[in-house]
This record gives sequence, structure tokens and C-alpha cells, in this order.
Amino acid sequence: MTIILTDFARPRLFPREPRRNTIQDITAEEFERHLNEVPPLMVLDGYAPFCKLHVHRNWTSTRCLAVPITDENRHLLRSGYDARTKDELPVLTRWFENIDPPVAEYLIAILYSREQLAKEGTHTDADWGVVGCMYTAEPMETPMAPITMMRNALGVEEGGSGVELDREAYRRSVEFWSAHANWRG
Repeated sequence: MTIILTDFARPRLFPREPRRNTIQDITAEEFERHLNEVPPLMVLDGYAPFCKLHVHRNWTSTRCLAVPITDENRHLLRSGYDARTKDELPVLTRWFENIDPPVAEYLIAILYSREQLAKEGTHTDADWGVVGCMYTAEPMETPMAPITMMRNALGVEEGGSGVELDREAYRRSVEFWSAHANWRG
């Protein structure tokens, strides 16, 4: 099985200007090589048949991305409109500033199949492509953000995957993200 780091994921996980809330201590090429050479601890099913999650012990100093919202840190929440790429419409997001989350125990690579990547405009000979990565304390998936689920339901034209909205998964996501937020650094 071969895995590539997609052009969609590369600038988000390894930006030109390094940020504290992205993957630390390694290059994009080293990350890709690790995923191809080191078997995952486990493989989880993703939100659709074309999506798999490869769970790896964190071999970097990358910090957990989702942080619980508490009375002590609520005042550090910020919000604004952001787009993941220049082609996507901005959506309302929120994040913490000025916090120092713990180092993640796991890096969970989000993989799409070659066929799904082709539907979304990425052609490759690799079997799988990394479209994102979760940095977590537990070896399990962080729920997809509600706006990402909606974008996926809108289809490939709007930056999604074309997977219909699952109302129960959406409710679970809202419950999680009502109590957590990402951070920027």
C-alpha cells in the first residue's frame, strides 16, 4: 500500500511559515515516508467507505489540536471567517489563542482512496492520499466539525466530498464542538 501527502493537506499540515498548531519537528517528506514505512497501531473506518484513519503514536512534539472549553479559558476564544483554500468560500470558525495544549499522544492520518481523490481532482498512482491529520490524546477520531459535514454534503464543487449529511453524526459533532475548540499559535 502506498500513501502520498496531497496538495490539499500539505499546506495545512506543513505551512511555509511554521506554526505551533501544525505538525512539528519533521518535514512533509519525512511524514509521508513514516506513513509508508511504519505500520499504524490501528486502522479505523472513516466517515465514508473511501476514508480510512491510520492511528500512529506521536513521534513528534505536535500538540493536541482540540482543547476543552472551560470557564478558565473561554475568554481566549476567537472567531472569524476562514477558507481552507483560496477556492473555497469562507465559513465561520472559532479557535483559542494564547494557550499551550499538551503534546498529542497520537497522530491520526486521514486517508482518502485513489478513486475518491480522482473525483475531487487529485490524480495519483498511490493507493491512498492524506487529506488531513488529527493530533489527539486518545487513539480515536475527533468528530468532524459540523461545517465540514455540511461542506461535504454540498459536493466536490464546494470543497466537499459529496457524502450526504448523517444527522446523528452531525448531532454528535455539535455536542463535541460545543465543548471544544481548536487553537492557533
